[in-house]
Amino acid sequence: MSNATLGGKFTFSGTSLTVHRIGYGAMQLAGPGVWGPPKDPDGAVAVLREAVAAGVNHIDTSDYYGPHITNQIIRQALHPYPTGVVIVTKLGARRPADKSWQPAISPQELTAGVHDNLRNLGLDTLHIVNYRVMGSIQDPAEGSIARQVTVLADLQRKGLIRHIGLSNATAAQVAEAQAITDIVCVQNNYNLAHRQDDALIDDLARQGIAYVPFFPLGGLSPLQSSTLSSAASRLGASPMQVAQAWLLHRSPNILLIPGTSSVAHLRENLAASQFTLSAETLAELDGIAGAAAAVNH
Repeated sequence: MSNATLGGKFTFSGTSLTVHRIGYGAMQLAGPGVWGPPKDPDGAVAVLREAVAAGVNHIDTSDYYGPHITNQIIRQALHPYPTGVVIVTKLGARRPADKSWQPAISPQELTAGVHDNLRNLGLDTLHIVNYRVMGSIQDPAEGSIARQVTVLADLQRKGLIRHIGLSNATAAQVAEAQAITDIVCVQNNYNLAHRQDDALIDDLARQGIAYVPFFPLGGLSPLQSSTLSSAASRLGASPMQVAQAWLLHRSPNILLIPGTSSVAHLRENLAASQFTLSAETLAELDGIAGAAAAVNH
């Protein structure tokens, strides 16, 4: 695919890392519940290779996906990594035998997590590490993250991490982290209906910092889904494609990481930037958030 069909390019602030704005989220490569191996390991490898062949060079992952499985699949599929491929991983959680998601935020756990990622990805240095703040599953919660970010900054000085980002973080936590080290990206829940981060996105854009939304279709009511589906039908697109096209239009610092274990769905996701949204369609889609606010009050 051409650069235009992958949403153009973005360079992480203060780095030499440039990626296409449509990337790939690897969470779904693990088995059901993000646990264990996939039913079709060869298919998982094929999806990754197809993504990179199409020009994707931003891959989002974590060693607690599986656990370890997703990173091992990435290594099997792509190592030695093509020049320019940027792998962004996350720390801050662990997966015990009961398959739950538990915090892993002590200095020892964060350090061990870095080494797990390095080993399973086959890297000497991690390109970008996001500290995943353990609020709720979908929304951040206030609280100091200085201790954890300081640990990552120390590991960065040791050469194990090149750059640091945050996931599931509030604006106050972003500011707190920036007082300790440079932050190159923030990964939060954001979509047409869930727009609590509007001000944060604009602030990060002014600083040249990437904002990476997850759950692009999460939390839409039946009425909101109907509005999205109607717009998609008029464009000859899928609702997911329109949701992603809207995100690309929302701000130039937004990077997408849609995930799938299907080559067909991958191709659909990568085509999202080919759709032009008219002023009328944008207004209709922007109204989805207004409808959400009305329902919640």
